[in-house]
This record gives sequence, C-alpha cells and structure tokens, in this order.
Amino acid sequence: MFRFKKRKRSRVLVIGLDGVPYGMIADLAGRGVMPAMARLIASGRLHKMKASLPEISAVSWSNFMTGRNPGTHGIFGFTDFKPGSYEVRYPNSLDLRAPAIWDTLGGKGRRSIVINQPSTYPARPINGVLISGFVAIELAKAVHPLSYRAALEKMDYRVDIDTLKSREDHEFLWRELTGTMAGHEKALDLLWGEPWDYFEFVITGTDRLHHFLWSAYADASHPFHDRFLEYYRRADRVIERLATSFRKESGSDAGLYLLSDHGFTGIVAEVHLNAWLEQNGYLRFIDTSRRGLEDIASGTRAFALDPNRIYLNLKDRFPHGGVEASERAALREEIAGKLAGLTHDGRKVVKRVFRSEEVYSGPLAGKGPDLIVLGEPGFDMKGSVKRQEIFGRSALQGMHTWDDAFFWAAADHGPDLAIEDIAGIILRHFA
Repeated sequence: MFRFKKRKRSRVLVIGLDGVPYGMIADLAGRGVMPAMARLIASGRLHKMKASLPEISAVSWSNFMTGRNPGTHGIFGFTDFKPGSYEVRYPNSLDLRAPAIWDTLGGKGRRSIVINQPSTYPARPINGVLISGFVAIELAKAVHPLSYRAALEKMDYRVDIDTLKSREDHEFLWRELTGTMAGHEKALDLLWGEPWDYFEFVITGTDRLHHFLWSAYADASHPFHDRFLEYYRRADRVIERLATSFRKESGSDAGLYLLSDHGFTGIVAEVHLNAWLEQNGYLRFIDTSRRGLEDIASGTRAFALDPNRIYLNLKDRFPHGGVEASERAALREEIAGKLAGLTHDGRKVVKRVFRSEEVYSGPLAGKGPDLIVLGEPGFDMKGSVKRQEIFGRSALQGMHTWDDAFFWAAADHGPDLAIEDIAGIILRHFA
C-alpha cells in the first residue's frame, strides 16, 4: 500500500486506460474481472465520452491535456504536412500550442507527476516529473528532469512494446506487455511518495492488446482469452492500489478520475481512402511508384492523410493545387455525399463525414483537413497511398472508435462529455 503525509491542499489523481471503450469497462466490471472498477462504478458515475476527431491517441490525448481542440493546440494527427508542401512530418510535443494541465498548475506553484503520458515527447520541463509515453524514441529525451533517467534504466523501464514484432508474434506480445507494465509499476512505486498535487498514470498496453488481439476478448474460446482477462485483472489491481491510497489521504474519491482516450471495436475491413478518391477521379499520381503524396499529378482535387483526413488540393494551400477557394464548398459536399453511399458486402461503411468547421475552432483551424471521415464500427479508415484496392485487411484485429470512450468521476458531469472537457473539470478541483 502506498503511504504519504497528509496535506491540506487539494490533490488530483488521474488514471488513464488507453483505448478502453465504455462498454468493455462496464462489462469487465460487471463480470467480476475488475472488482475495483466495479466498486468505483457503484459509488460514482461512469460517463460515456466522445474522443477527438480523428479518433486517434495523438489528437485525443492532446485534447485531454490542454482542454482544447486541434484548432487551438495544433496537433491534427500523428502526421501533418510540412508547410507549403505535400511532404509529411511527425509533430511532437514542441508543436503543442496550448498549455497542458500540468503547465497551468505549475504556473500556480503546484507540482505534477505524470507517468507514461502519450504525445508528450520530447519531455518538456514541468514543475515536477514527466515521463513521456508513446511515441517516445529514446528514454533520454522522454524524462524530465533527466536525473530520473538512471533509476528508470535500472528498473528496465520501457516506454512501449515493440509493436511491429508484436502484431505478428503474439507470444512475444504477451512478454512485451508483461515487461512494460512491470517497469511502469516500478516507476509508480518510485514516484508516488514524492510531493505532488497532480498525479497521472497511463496504461497503454490496453490499446496494444486491442489492436493485436481484440478477438481474444470477444471470443471466450480463444486460446488467449484468459490471458486477455488477466491483463485487465492486473490493471484493476493498479487501480485498486492507487484509488485506496488516494482515498485514505483525501477522505473521499473527489479528485479521482479515470478515463480512456477513445473506444475500440473489431475490424470488418480497412478502408483505403486514397484508393477510393483515385477510383472516383479525385486523385491522380504521376506514375505507378506511389512513393507518397509528393507524387500526385496535376488535376488532383483531393487526397487523404492517415487515418481519415481528406484535404482538398487548394490553390492557396498546396504547391500544385488546382482547386479554387470558390469551389471548396461544392466539392466538399460532392465528396461527402458519395462517401455516404459507400458499402461493403451490403453494409454501410461511413457513419458520418464531418466538415472542418464542425470539428475545429481557434486560430489554427485552417491548418486542418477539409473533411474527416468517420467509419461505421468495423470499418477502419486508412490514408495509405500504396494500396490500390478500397477494402483490405492487415494483421490488426481492432480499431479505434469515436463516441464510446469512458470517463469515471465521483460526481455526475452530464450526459454529453467530450475528452476536451476533462481538463476543465480537473482544474476546477484546484480552484
């Protein structure tokens, strides 16, 4: 059991479970797999919550940590365009244009400890300790202050599993999940006893497990079904340790929050948007090599960036743009209308096509895509330029979903929560 000296100042503890859908957390709690979670649900309020658009971790966690959408914080995806080109770059924490929760608290003299927070690499200085989560390339740049690096290396702390090997070798996946969680729990033990006002611990193995072995959850006869449930039992034990220690110090669950950054479901088919755009006459390539979007040909009117962002090839935005600003509205409606009718084996593929102004607000909104294509559950949107067939499958078994993330709190925070609302709830606890 954790112990710490009692303090009069308000504290907040946040536990993140990456990629865990509302329905799954309620199911596992109800079945007795997660008894600690079941007790929390019985005593508080489990909310169904909308993730970001696109419904990916880079954007959703950025929405969470800033309380803003990409039109203000500037992170539109795992990738983005280099200004004035079709070349793709990888944004990182230095591209975040809005203060995170711990930045705001630090400005008020509050100390934060944040372990395994995605989309914070390289680790920026904070008043406290920050260990970045994925996508962190090297531990030396993932830790602030750097003085904690030696202790983390000694405990074999790993930021993430080897995702490439894990998708093909599931026995290797289990070893990676077990080893990574062990290192993260050691970091938790190391840092819990330090002074803090805000503490956050994120488990990302849940997301990896769902991507590579979703069928092990859905199918009770699956050879890895019991191991799948055991991983959640271990996560539940972490929740129990943290929640119990926090409750003893504070006297209640006020200030304790749990959340996921998006939901999950099984994949029926992957949907390659650039193949659809090409087959419908909106996208052309200069040759068959298709090395990247730099190889699009004149006459291209639209193209997609992973996973589900469609950009019009506007004259005032892209170097070879041919679409006039006056054509934008009509072209967006045309593409959205055609996508709405897309089917696969008689099933509707697209749930909704969002226009940019429905998703983004703020000074950076114009940097985002023109359309975001939300698939029906089971249809995983992709932005590859290599694929020439609209529908396909890969080794991935699970896909992200938008409107079934979860948020748990001791109090009811209303029926229509979005992940960018959570920062405000947290910060109000310190008011």
